[in-house]
Amino acid sequence: MRWTPWVLSALLGGQAGLGAAHGVLTGQAARPAAALCLWYRQPAATWEEALPVGNGHLGAMIHGGVPLEHIQFNEATVWTGHPHSYARPGAAKALPEMRRLLFESRRLEVEGLKRQRDAARLEAARKPAEAGAARREAQEQLKAARARQKAAEDLAMRSFMSVPLRQKAYQPCGDLWIEFPPAGEIADYRRWLDLDGALAVTEYHAGTIAFRREVFASHPDRALCVRLTAEPPGNLDCVVRLSSPHPGATVHSESNSIVMRGQVETNGIRFESRALLSAEGGRLAAEAGGVRVSGADGLVIRLVAATSFKNFRDITADPAEAAAALAERSHGKTWARLQRDHVTDHQALFRRVRLDLGRTPAADLPTDRRLRECAAGGDPDLVALVFQYGRYLLIGSSRPGGQPANLQGIWNDKLRPPWDSKYTCNINTEMNYWPAEPAHLPECAAPLFDALDDLVRSGREVAMHHYNARGWVLHHNFDLWRGAAPINAANHGIWVAGGAWLSLHLWDHYLFGRDREFLARRAYPVMKEAALFFVDYLVQDPPTGWLVSGPSNSPEQGGLVLGPTMDHQIVRVLWGACIEAARILGTDAEWAAQLGALRARLAPNQMGRHGQLQEWLEDKDDPGNTHRHVSHLWGVHPGWDITWRDRAFFDAARQSLIHRGDAATGWSMGWKVNLWARFLDGDHALRILRNLMRPLGAVRGQGGLYPNLFDAHPPFQIDGNFGACAGIAEMLLQSHAGEIHLLPALPRAWPQGSAHGLRARGAVTVDLAWAGGRLSEARLTSSLGGACALRHGDQTAVLTLRPGQTLRVNGQLEQRP
Repeated sequence: MRWTPWVLSALLGGQAGLGAAHGVLTGQAARPAAALCLWYRQPAATWEEALPVGNGHLGAMIHGGVPLEHIQFNEATVWTGHPHSYARPGAAKALPEMRRLLFESRRLEVEGLKRQRDAARLEAARKPAEAGAARREAQEQLKAARARQKAAEDLAMRSFMSVPLRQKAYQPCGDLWIEFPPAGEIADYRRWLDLDGALAVTEYHAGTIAFRREVFASHPDRALCVRLTAEPPGNLDCVVRLSSPHPGATVHSESNSIVMRGQVETNGIRFESRALLSAEGGRLAAEAGGVRVSGADGLVIRLVAATSFKNFRDITADPAEAAAALAERSHGKTWARLQRDHVTDHQALFRRVRLDLGRTPAADLPTDRRLRECAAGGDPDLVALVFQYGRYLLIGSSRPGGQPANLQGIWNDKLRPPWDSKYTCNINTEMNYWPAEPAHLPECAAPLFDALDDLVRSGREVAMHHYNARGWVLHHNFDLWRGAAPINAANHGIWVAGGAWLSLHLWDHYLFGRDREFLARRAYPVMKEAALFFVDYLVQDPPTGWLVSGPSNSPEQGGLVLGPTMDHQIVRVLWGACIEAARILGTDAEWAAQLGALRARLAPNQMGRHGQLQEWLEDKDDPGNTHRHVSHLWGVHPGWDITWRDRAFFDAARQSLIHRGDAATGWSMGWKVNLWARFLDGDHALRILRNLMRPLGAVRGQGGLYPNLFDAHPPFQIDGNFGACAGIAEMLLQSHAGEIHLLPALPRAWPQGSAHGLRARGAVTVDLAWAGGRLSEARLTSSLGGACALRHGDQTAVLTLRPGQTLRVNGQLEQRP
């Protein structure tokens, strides 16, 4: 790659130097006219300040540099590795001994915990000698319990874990660079991301010349589209280049195109990217590694990328042929046509939902400043922006025919990204899709459902080889190659409920849309096999007679155990869903009856001595434990094993959440917003949301948001964005408890507002308006018709809607004409 000396200097200085290298930025640019936008008065200094665009296949980050525009891009199937099975034949031979050790560990732990409590009682009774003996005995028993647990974990590491032990990583594809010649003073700089138009724009003046750049990722054309203009005409001079971080990538340029080819690793994914240039006036000339543009009025770049990936077991596709076909899709289209097709496609999804929480002067400030100042309150519109940004990111990272949104959605610039930027499904992958149904983007869940079809195939191998069980199983991660076996380490990698949890996304999709054909064809077969695995896998706990899960863990703490509460909640809800699905479809009556009998034997939720919901079979929860995972609260959200109708367990679960505290990593706060909404406490939900909506570093040891509003674990994980989006929807509308609950967790800080287009289970779309903290009107539209139970506060009503009918109700749930 050849760089001019001044560009090389800027690069060596990092992105932060890109503005300074071109001259001093002056002026105070006004807020863009776009109603829903992120905007800034300076170029991105880091990747986490760049602005994302995506079409479900390509993702790109636009930095908005002045002397050097950097557009880093991803293609969703560029990963390390190649097709292979992670299952370990013969692993099931170790299972009986692992269980024996864990049952023995459980017995010793129960005895040790009992002796601890005996010691406390004896101490209170002023019997120090007896208390000391009981405490020593407890310590010996707990030490022995831990030794058995460690022996089970060691055995698993030797004989049970995935081959190889770790999964593969999502990768960047390449970088599009646009170099500009040196200029004088830069004035009126601004850049923004228009969420409604899915368009990133950069504008500034260099002397008397006005420069503008527009970038979007078109789903209809599967292309990244870039347009540069200069006014007065004839003043656009630049060099366009492509590069890749993958060693050995080659670049070939002609007068109007640049082709980059590469391979991630030997025997791995091959990829090709093409940048196709079209100038308005001026001249194009090829040079080493790029194309020089001279004296143009404007320039359009269409970037496409393709790989050798066909499916998770076949990477023999021709990336050159696929890239050529993608380029042909948009060939001959004008910029206006490209943008019109893109906007029409995007807005068909994005404009389904509107949210108005009120607007203050803070809404006109640059986004990075709004973020710094929002903790004090007074900017409810920033909450609405965060909500719509979550929807925007899901549209950009997950579209039919593509891969599911991973830990970073579709955006990643690192060869070794955190946690491999894959699919962690003990919370994170599921959280990515929480907004899909309530925030009216059900089509965006299609890639997840396609991945589940793949995982059924790989998960059957793991169920057979590791557990000698029928059905399919998924542990806590998968990758492009659909690894389903336990990875990394036994103390957290052996967690068996990933497939069961993800299967419930299929059930929820049915509940929201009531598509019987989808239930019969897509959802029920996957759910049934996930449920069948647990029929074979669960074991009886000798002291209680309950069916328990094990070996497993409560993500991601406590080590390898028998009977984590989260597993039982997931299985109980999955089995219940399968029983109901079989009834709806008129099938498998005998099997459904068997599930019902087994479901009655599942270990129940339990309340512990601190008034908490127990995380494990044993009453050993620590009230001082503020771990980021709140796994045993799955039954409250996203599940519905515990609702406000079951007051005792509802209050116990709430106590557990209080113990965990409000401070957390970014994604954990996203979960807690949803939980507090389910606890019908809008003020507490908003408190957590405001904690999340702070710049990273504002509170030591806590997550937050980066300047581009990406969620910070830290580092960047997109799940927190989606969790926040879903949580805001849960504050306004819930439908998991058998009725449509209007404004269930409205905080006092949002006394008036409106929401249009939210979805409820039962194929109902809901519009809401409220004032003075009370519902003023709701409009319900049913696609299928039928009875509809409503709740607002303590008021209830049952309405009957015809297919396609819209009914209006007032704040007392009385029908209006």
